[in-house]
Amino acid sequence: MFYQLLKHVLLGPLLRLLFRPRVEGLGHVPEEGAAIVAGNHLSFADHFLMPAILRRRITFLAKAEYFTGPGLRGRLTAVFFRSAGQIPVDRSGREAGQAAIREGLGVLGRGELLGIYPEGTRSHDGRLYKGKVGVAAMALRAGVPVVPCAMIGTFEAQPPGQRFPSPRRVRIRFGEPLDFSRHAGLADEKAVLRAVTDEIMTAVLALSGQEYVDRYAAEAKAEEDERRKEKRRAGVRHPNRAG
Repeated sequence: MFYQLLKHVLLGPLLRLLFRPRVEGLGHVPEEGAAIVAGNHLSFADHFLMPAILRRRITFLAKAEYFTGPGLRGRLTAVFFRSAGQIPVDRSGREAGQAAIREGLGVLGRGELLGIYPEGTRSHDGRLYKGKVGVAAMALRAGVPVVPCAMIGTFEAQPPGQRFPSPRRVRIRFGEPLDFSRHAGLADEKAVLRAVTDEIMTAVLALSGQEYVDRYAAEAKAEEDERRKEKRRAGVRHPNRAG
């Protein structure tokens, strides 16, 4: 109930006014039955913009930190994310990937739409990074199609570190569903999972036009953060002196 209230009354109209989304290929999203929508992830707003324009309800796997904030604000944030169709997934530890797959298969088992960002995290520089194989594992185990999706312009509207998005027209493009039934029964084969994931990311890339980086986004972001820390440490060790 609250999901529909957010979509049609509280949040959806505001997002459509703020971003004026131009939607392409919406007919590629199945009107019924289980399917995965796999897209790039450029902005915090992506979580809410896609549900606002889809005809069907879609459930996303979201990082658990959104649901565990302290105090009243944290509790309200958790309620909001759950009401918006987000499922918390703990991304730490060795079992994190399997937990996400179990949650995703539960959504698909109910015949619903599941939204996934195969990169695993938001892009910190607007480029498209290597996909993780969980999306392939879910697609093969559930036997469902994967609809590639590209968000275009949301990075510029709300880049990392910017708390609130700037008004800007964005595009949301959906591609033709990808059928992986030819790989039925091979969900435990690492080479197959990698090949299926790469096919999905290639389809997303064709829609988004981003520069592609054959590395995991989290690794690249961690390296960049470390370089920034090193520069700050160097600045403290060797401060500029005038005169």
